[in-house]
Amino acid sequence: MKRLIIAIDGPAGAGKSTVAKLAAQQLGYTYIDTGAMYRAVAWQALNEGIEPDSEAVARLACNLDLKLTYVNGKTEVAVNGQDITDAIRTPEVNRLVSKVAQVPVLREIMLKLQRDMAVEGGVVMDGRDIGTHVLPNADIKIFLTASITERAKRRWQELTDKGYTIDLAELENEIACRDKADCEREVAPLVAAVDAVFIDTTELAIDATVEKILELCKERQACV
Repeated sequence: MKRLIIAIDGPAGAGKSTVAKLAAQQLGYTYIDTGAMYRAVAWQALNEGIEPDSEAVARLACNLDLKLTYVNGKTEVAVNGQDITDAIRTPEVNRLVSKVAQVPVLREIMLKLQRDMAVEGGVVMDGRDIGTHVLPNADIKIFLTASITERAKRRWQELTDKGYTIDLAELENEIACRDKADCEREVAPLVAAVDAVFIDTTELAIDATVEKILELCKERQACV
């Protein structure tokens, strides 16, 4: 049976990572969290005091020993041998990552890495430009979305559970600003592929969303 390449795109808080991770587990595929790659660069830029919108970010990335390891259903992220899996999920990194992701040279560096990871198939990759730019020939393309209010609530709950104190209204505004930045960036903006299947997760349970994706996979495999 053909090992599919599955691309899942969508804005912040739509549930991409959670759903992609679970779908990969069900399929026995490798899950690749491209957002974690950009977060790792943002984390390192913060540590080194590098301006997030400068070419210095690209130079930083070229010298970064970045490793993503999928272990026991979790993507572990390491930079220069240091585990930063939890460190890249802080509010500070959240605020910086969209600026880092707009650096064109950095996106080219990440593009090659991501395509190399998917070349043999059996991959679920999520991000913001996977179906349109990174993997335009993916077997299945999905665009997950949800209302800004719902996405802000999810991110607020995630951060609260980790012990952070953050204002929900402020978080909603940050997500709206990130949506705008992602959609308007010059290189590989956030936009649904013309052949993507839209799934609105505002009122859809995680398990139900995963099931929709698995059904799409069954249908696709039946045609090859």
